[in-house]
Amino acid sequence: MELTVVMPCLNEAETVATCVRKAVTFLREHDIDGEVIVADNGSTDGSQQLATDAGARVLPVSEKGYGNALMGGIVAARGRYIIMGDSDDSYDFTNLMPFVEELRNGAELVMGNRFKGGIEPGAMPPLHRYLGNPVLSFIGRLFFRSKIGDFHCGLRGFRRDSVLQLGLQATGMEFASEIVVKATINKQRITEVPTTLAKDGRSRPPHLHTWRDGWRHLRFLLLFSPRWLFLFPGLVTLLLGIVIGAVVIPRPLSVGSVTFDVDTLVVASAMVVIGFQAVLFALFTQVYASAEGFLPEQQRVRRILKTLSLERGLLVGGILFVLGIVGLVFSLSYWGSASFGSLDYNHALRLVVPSVTALIVSFQIILGTFFLSILGIRHTRHPAIASLETAEEERQAAPGKVSRTRPDATGTVGVDTGAPAAATEVPAQTATPVDGEQPVDGEQAAERSERV
Repeated sequence: MELTVVMPCLNEAETVATCVRKAVTFLREHDIDGEVIVADNGSTDGSQQLATDAGARVLPVSEKGYGNALMGGIVAARGRYIIMGDSDDSYDFTNLMPFVEELRNGAELVMGNRFKGGIEPGAMPPLHRYLGNPVLSFIGRLFFRSKIGDFHCGLRGFRRDSVLQLGLQATGMEFASEIVVKATINKQRITEVPTTLAKDGRSRPPHLHTWRDGWRHLRFLLLFSPRWLFLFPGLVTLLLGIVIGAVVIPRPLSVGSVTFDVDTLVVASAMVVIGFQAVLFALFTQVYASAEGFLPEQQRVRRILKTLSLERGLLVGGILFVLGIVGLVFSLSYWGSASFGSLDYNHALRLVVPSVTALIVSFQIILGTFFLSILGIRHTRHPAIASLETAEEERQAAPGKVSRTRPDATGTVGVDTGAPAAATEVPAQTATPVDGEQPVDGEQAAERSERV
């Protein structure tokens, strides 16, 4: 089968039959071998029967959520290609040919663009049209270097095998962003075609919640981009803190009537600590995400981690620690010169604050490199154990199928037939001696085979 049209549905009795009929008509008029699946998420208004009567295959999906409904339909689809679209009659299911043509030409994900195709008056709230969608789409393009102009268009097509390889996990409305993000970072071929958006045919409010679902989309984009969530803000904060601190440490800085003194130095110290912590978090996140497989491994990060080995981290952290202790010793000496009484804090803090900052950063480096080393430990089995487990799994999964196991202590490779010992026939002839053993008859050979 070439194409499956998947429609998520939750109480869409007013529109689901119309959408199904349009999709069925499209398949028939263009002579496409296809089907329509309505992934029902627990409708209580009779949507299921209406969809069935209109020609759809209704798939009940008990787990609530837009993403759950769509994923259920994708898994159950029989088509090589899938086009998904809402069942509220806002998308034109009679005009899916641009999507099909792009898929036939090799695209793995085809996005609709409502801003290029046309948005009917009243079809999209002004807040979504002029703020929400443009901002989130811009963030998606910025974070992931995507060329998609409409990140959240609900009408899109993709290859079934390609989308299943992405390991999609989102259960709610952010599922729409997850497809684009993961397809982009996995370097799938993505294209975009104009599509239209009409005012939906429902009399009730939409399932979409502006602020809640907008935040869920933004949160997803941030979580899948450690560079923009941690690294870039951290680097900017760290560098600003270092520059400001370097300017203020020797003497107060006056700009017109404003003087930057030790108070500014304390703020610069906090910026250094916070910025460095954010950079470490970027490394932690990238290593963990790569190990778990939901973000691709980056060569740049690998080079950084190779340079920032545990031993080098301990060395750098140790040097900073010593410098911090030396600074505190000088501070203590300065305090002693004042008979441990009141100090000129404008002078004392210029030594204390950098020293304490060096101590804090030294522990961040030491503990951070230890943690990176822990994250870098690969969860593997010893080859001998893995081989044994594989052989056992094969034996249990396919009784009667010959599977080879490890050599035994004599070097003989046993053959497990998966059949009972009594059913094993061994020729009544003398077996060939192994490693100088005495010849054994057929019965002994059978016993040995059974033991192995």
